Amino acid sequence: MNTGPEKIKNETVKQQPFTSNQTEERPSKKEQILSLFLSGITDIEDLAVIIGARPSYVGSTLQEAGYIKNYFDLYTSTSHPMNIYSKFFAGKLGFKDEETAQSGVETIEYFHRQFAIAGDRAGQHHALMLALVMFNRARWTNKGREAEIYRKWLVDELEKVAWHEEDYFNSDEATKSDEPL
Repeated sequence: MNTGPEKIKNETVKQQPFTSNQTEERPSKKEQILSLFLSGITDIEDLAVIIGARPSYVGSTLQEAGYIKNYFDLYTSTSHPMNIYSKFFAGKLGFKDEETAQSGVETIEYFHRQFAIAGDRAGQHHALMLALVMFNRARWTNKGREAEIYRKWLVDELEKVAWHEEDYFNSDEATKSDEPL
């Protein structure tokens, strides 16, 4: 009775997995997602559980196929416009190497400053969000030095905001608005 890999001349030989010649090919995850979506299962979370894939993979697969619009997460390309600010950053951010990351930070800094001059808080938020996204993408692909470039810029900006908010909360300006911050 053979219960493990066969031994030939004192060498272990791995058993070969089934190939398409031995059994029917199973549809790819992408094919399964698209098929289930077209059959009426349209919830990204449900599809992810059924297929055994991450929701980000399901969402990007459906978006690339043109079945959904406006899906965004950590892995969505900046070439897919999220809002009116996306066009300023499309194709200009990356973390291939430190030079690319530094160029990305310079782009984010430039537009963050422009949005501040214009008093455009939504634009500033988008710039901050993209810095966080690029930091996470870089660090989760083991690009530590590139991630650090984005992290440093982001922390520096957040420290500036914290300092100004402290001044704001201690001023009369803070009591003039009923809007939550």
